Amino acid sequence: MLYGLVYGVHLGIGGPQRELALLMTLSSNGQAITLSRRLSAAGVTSGERLRTWLQFHPGEHLFAQTFPTGNHALWLNYWLAAQGIDPLRDVQSTVIPPMRMVAHLAAGEILGFCAGGPWNAHAIDRRAGFTVATSQEIWPDHPEKVLGTTATFVRDNPNSARALIMALLEASRFLDIRGNRPAVAARLATEDYLATSREVIEPRFLGHYNDGLGRQWEDPHALRFHDEGQVNFPWISDALWFLTQMRRWGLLKAGQPFADIPAAVNQVGLYREAAQQVGVALPAGVSRRVRLIDGAVWDGSAVEPVQA
Repeated sequence: MLYGLVYGVHLGIGGPQRELALLMTLSSNGQAITLSRRLSAAGVTSGERLRTWLQFHPGEHLFAQTFPTGNHALWLNYWLAAQGIDPLRDVQSTVIPPMRMVAHLAAGEILGFCAGGPWNAHAIDRRAGFTVATSQEIWPDHPEKVLGTTATFVRDNPNSARALIMALLEASRFLDIRGNRPAVAARLATEDYLATSREVIEPRFLGHYNDGLGRQWEDPHALRFHDEGQVNFPWISDALWFLTQMRRWGLLKAGQPFADIPAAVNQVGLYREAAQQVGVALPAGVSRRVRLIDGAVWDGSAVEPVQA
C-alpha cells in the first residue's frame, strides 16, 4: 500500500474506516511530478515558472494524484507549496489511476500529475510531459510503498505476520543488488505486470534519470528497497509527517490529536523480531531526521503527544 493510504483508511479519510497495521516499508524514492508539454512549450520548466504562469493564466488547472491521503497527493501538495503555489486554491486536484495518467496528460485533460514509476518516464517516452521534480528532491530517502494489513490479521496471526516480514526483507535485499535489477525490470515490463517497454522501466530503476528536456543525471537517492534495513524500518517519525500533512491540507480536523496513533499502527516490535531473525541491522530509536525541499527539518519531535 501507499504509506499515506494506510493512515487514510485507518482514520476513515476518503473512504470506509478499517483498522490497519503497517508492518514494514518496502521501498523509498522513485516517484516524480510530471508537467505537460504544453507548459514546457510556454517556457514553464520549473516550479518558479509554473507559479508565474498560473498567475497570468487563471482558471481550473487540474493536477492528478492517486488517493487524497496517498503519497502522491502529499508530495504534490508539498512541492506546490514550496514553490509558492497554494494547492487548495491555485490549482485543482483529482484522482486518476496511474496507468491512465499519461493518456489524460497527452489529451490535455490535466496539467500535470504525481505518480510512481514507470509512468513519469512513460510520459517522456510518449512526448506528453517532462519531469519537473522527483519525490526524492522533496524528501531524500522518503518511504514509498509499505506492507499493510488489517490489524486483525496481525493480532490473530503474529507468527505469519512475522514470517511475511522476514520473507520480504530477503526480497528487499535481492532487489537492492544492482546486478539483479535488469532482470527484474524485464519481468516488470511483461503483460503480466506493467505491459510497457523495458526501456521505459530500466533507466530510473537503476538510477539513470533524464527529465525529458535534455537534462540527464545519476540520482544519488534513486529507488531503494533495503539499504541495510534503513528503507524497511517502520519509522514513527515518518508516520507523524504524513499525519501532519493530512492536518495541513484539511484532511484531519484542526486540533484532532494524532501523536499516539503511529505507535499502534506501525508494528515496530514485530518488525524488530523479524529483522533479528534474518540478520538485518536495527536502529536504536524510532525517529530519523530529514531535511525537506523547503529547508524544513523533520524528526517528529514537533508533534505534541496526547495528554492523558
